[in-house]
Amino acid sequence: MFEALGERLAGVFKEMRGEGHLTEYHLDSALRQIRLSLLEADVALPVVRDFTARVKEKAVGAKVIQQLSPAQEVTRIVRDELMVLLGGQKAEISLEGRPAVIEMVGLQGSGKTTSAAKLALHLKGRGRYPLLVAADLSRPAAVSQLKTLGRQIGVPVFDPGDRLGAVDVAREGVTEARLTGRDTVIVDTAGRLHIDEDLMNEVRAVTEAVHPNEVLFVADAMTGQDAVRSASGFAAALPLTGIVFTKADGDARGGAALSVVSTVGKPIKFVGTGEKPEDFEAFHPDRMASRILGLGDVLTLIEKVEAQVDASAADKMARRAASGDFTLEDLAEQLRSMKKMGPVSGLVDLLPKGGAFRGLSQPDTVNDQALVRISAIIDSMTPDERHYPQLLNGSRKKRIAAGSGTSVAEINRLIKQYQQMRKLMRTAKKGVRGLDLSRLPLPAPRNQ
Repeated sequence: MFEALGERLAGVFKEMRGEGHLTEYHLDSALRQIRLSLLEADVALPVVRDFTARVKEKAVGAKVIQQLSPAQEVTRIVRDELMVLLGGQKAEISLEGRPAVIEMVGLQGSGKTTSAAKLALHLKGRGRYPLLVAADLSRPAAVSQLKTLGRQIGVPVFDPGDRLGAVDVAREGVTEARLTGRDTVIVDTAGRLHIDEDLMNEVRAVTEAVHPNEVLFVADAMTGQDAVRSASGFAAALPLTGIVFTKADGDARGGAALSVVSTVGKPIKFVGTGEKPEDFEAFHPDRMASRILGLGDVLTLIEKVEAQVDASAADKMARRAASGDFTLEDLAEQLRSMKKMGPVSGLVDLLPKGGAFRGLSQPDTVNDQALVRISAIIDSMTPDERHYPQLLNGSRKKRIAAGSGTSVAEINRLIKQYQQMRKLMRTAKKGVRGLDLSRLPLPAPRNQ
């Protein structure tokens, strides 16, 4: 969502590198480019004006820290102000009471029903026992969609049955949760194509009936400033407590996310990062600000690894690698673990764009298609061939290429990369320090 903005800001700071001191000319030039970058990202003009004014106020006459260059100092100031623009500190979701009630509101088509299910799965992973309540009775497919999603993630859905009113459904859903021992209720409310009085009256009545801990407005990041206007409309009628942005993995320019906090005065609490139920993250303003500026988000990457990788299996794999027993079967297992964490491009985005990781910022360095082809090659081998690649002669390689839909050249390239990985692991075992991670062999996409 912030890729284009990040590239523009990176260009601004690149021009400032090499300057011995921060002059007003360089600062004005940088602020002009930053202003243009934010406007092109569809950030609201008043927000842009306030942002650049605060950056200039902090930067003019600022004493550059001895260890920082002028470019690094301005980067630090811009990062701090981006954090403020995105909400400052992470806003935790309120889960007090039994059950805690969370109401999802928003316009039709914003991803409200899907986000309700994603939130249920997210809370389930935190040890909660959620119940989904289908109170969107205006859209015929909403109830069946929520029930399908509930079965998919293993969370029960309160079926409205023949009840005609959303208020009755929401109220009885909370009662059902209390009777069945569910500690969290997520109410999916009705939406419209635009804000109207009927919609507001209905969601306001539901809110008054169930007294939710959280009223989360679900916004489609692809709609730009329309999302900000919609959020303002709902905030005027309802006691909103936070924003959920969907489709953050799309090609939206990101201006809505940067504008909504300042305009509505409510924090972003979650973002949807894909189509799968698990593609849902708590929003961290500090991490997002670092990601926009190309500084990486290693903490989120670590959390993804911890959530998807079995600790005992990882420890066993590390011992095998250290002892020199790393096989193609182990490599295939590593690839399967990577797939669980989502698209490779999304993982690469979490790495810093400089230093040892600079090579990974190129779009063709590594991709999901390459990993699929590598997995297909390894799966087409016999167990002996995976453990002893030296058995692979010409005829065996032709058989594997035919079975995997690849070529002998790709198999040879994989074997060469595998041997380089084993060599690096043996070197690491000997205690060599200062390895350049950018030289770690990665699967290159095949030109088709």
